[in-house]
Amino acid sequence: MPTIFRPRPRKTAAMAALVLATATAALLPQTTAFAVAPESITTHSGATTDQERRQVEAYWTPERMKLAGALVPEITPVPEDDNTPDDPHPLPAGTPDPGATWRHGGAVAKSVGRLFFTFPDGYDGSCTATVVNSANRSTVITAAHCLRSVGAPADDGTWNHNLYFVPGYRNGTKPLGGFSIRSMATSSRWNADPGRTTSEDIAVAGYDTGVLVANPATAGRRIAEVTGSQKIGFTEPVRDEFIHTFGYPKGQLNDPNAKYAGSRMIHCAGQARPAPKAPLLWGEPCDMTHGASGGPHFAQFDTRTGTGTVVGVTTTSAELAGGETPMLYATRLGDSARRLYNWAQTRLL
Repeated sequence: MPTIFRPRPRKTAAMAALVLATATAALLPQTTAFAVAPESITTHSGATTDQERRQVEAYWTPERMKLAGALVPEITPVPEDDNTPDDPHPLPAGTPDPGATWRHGGAVAKSVGRLFFTFPDGYDGSCTATVVNSANRSTVITAAHCLRSVGAPADDGTWNHNLYFVPGYRNGTKPLGGFSIRSMATSSRWNADPGRTTSEDIAVAGYDTGVLVANPATAGRRIAEVTGSQKIGFTEPVRDEFIHTFGYPKGQLNDPNAKYAGSRMIHCAGQARPAPKAPLLWGEPCDMTHGASGGPHFAQFDTRTGTGTVVGVTTTSAELAGGETPMLYATRLGDSARRLYNWAQTRLL
């Protein structure tokens, strides 16, 4: 069945997470809670004390990071490193790319990273996230489904734990260190009653954006002071606009045929198209899989400097949203994402 890029907790013994229930926002049932209530911001605390920050830091060992996403980590071999050689030459502008290890460095290799978390049942997973320009120099953007499932926000069991962002993650190492997360937010649409409204309804309706506020590094530096940051834009999608996408996809780690293991950052590039089954989502040809969720979709990306404007975050593939295969679709950033961003960048000032 079609899936959104989120691994399910271990007790389900499956990587599939969310199933398409409706093709467009216009088809969503008007009786659902999120269809009638005004949208607001739902927030949640992460590691707020020094002790909590140390615990998160100690939890994410190199081996645990490498195995994040394994269905049965106790018997899953640690993935091999991706030692594809770096290329100091910039990728020629406008070069289509259906999926390959990013070898060209630049700012994107520092500001994008792997976001680790633990599901409430103890299963470890990962997504992708990006440091963006912000007043507090501490704002990170990802997908909402990387942070929580549908349900009452007061229920701690709807939120993931042990959130830890590793910018520039590479083969189990932390080139720029790791950052625990102080607070996070999603649209209140994710607060819907799971008995009446599903996560796929909300994602297809364009609300799959989440924001994070990272704790400072041990030396007190804000994350953007360490990694740099990318521009963020809340503009309307443009058909055929050339978009660059980055992420840390991983197949099932016990599958010897899986192309990606989350070891290195992967790049795709191509012309943007709306999803046939979910037209609020826009995507480009790309073969990334689970783990790429939350990764940035850049407009006006400069391959010489590795900078661009984040206009969307990865949500799903063609299996869910339709279109040619392979395709990678994003929740494009609009008014809902702007509200989250404005909230996040005022924290820790």
